[in-house]
Amino acid sequence: MEAIFHDWIGLVVRWAHIVAAIGWIGSSFYFMWLDYSLRNDGTLPRGVKGESWSVHGGGFYQVRKFQVAPDRMPDVLHWFKWEAYSTWLTGLAMLAVVYWWGAEGMLIDREVLDVSPAQAVVMSASSIGLGWLLYDRLCKSPLKANPGAMFAALYAGILLLCWAYGQVFSARAAWLHTGAVIATIMSGNVFFCIIPNQRKTVAAMTAGEDPDPRLGGEAKLRSLHNNYLTLPVIALMISNHYPVAFGHPQSWLLVAFILAIGAVVRMWFNWHDQGVSG
Repeated sequence: MEAIFHDWIGLVVRWAHIVAAIGWIGSSFYFMWLDYSLRNDGTLPRGVKGESWSVHGGGFYQVRKFQVAPDRMPDVLHWFKWEAYSTWLTGLAMLAVVYWWGAEGMLIDREVLDVSPAQAVVMSASSIGLGWLLYDRLCKSPLKANPGAMFAALYAGILLLCWAYGQVFSARAAWLHTGAVIATIMSGNVFFCIIPNQRKTVAAMTAGEDPDPRLGGEAKLRSLHNNYLTLPVIALMISNHYPVAFGHPQSWLLVAFILAIGAVVRMWFNWHDQGVSG
């Protein structure tokens, strides 16, 4: 009976996670496209960075982006945050149901490391939190002035993390946890940086002050990281269905290729949206 109950809970949580992820990824891809599609023909009002025209559902849309913020706050301002929050929360729930509840069969490989289920769960949860803290420190380090070097450090850190997980957990769990850390980084960027910086901008405007343009720059950097990590994290999250991938003797090298391929694909779409290709 417990096994049947476990499967039903797993199905519901997985369904919720997929639905939330579709919403987050969809809005993320849309706003990245929107940002890169902005054009300025020199006739836009002062303070407007660019505008984008589109047609959908039988109607035309005109969207403008300001360099920092408009002169006055609109009566209705739409925030995009719960797509990220709900994706992370449902992902955590699925991790708990599948890997923590089923630690003996899914998380632990006694040929890799002989630990108790409680110890494995503590290592799982703490490593995900530690992954976010290290990434956050990286973004606040002097490397923030060199985005390329920062991304190289992040790339190397993710590979090291994947290798380390392979020394602790089952092969399936190692890949899944690598994806969980990346997903936590992406969600943390929204919760701890992007939304707070936007709130500070709104608060400054409400108080009649000029918003700090650095807030937008910080949020933009984190958003860029999220953009390039989206496709790799999807691959890592669905990898638990493919032993040929996570079960490879050098599975961390496969993660290296996944990270690189995902970034290149997103880069191509970014160039395309800017009109550089096609």
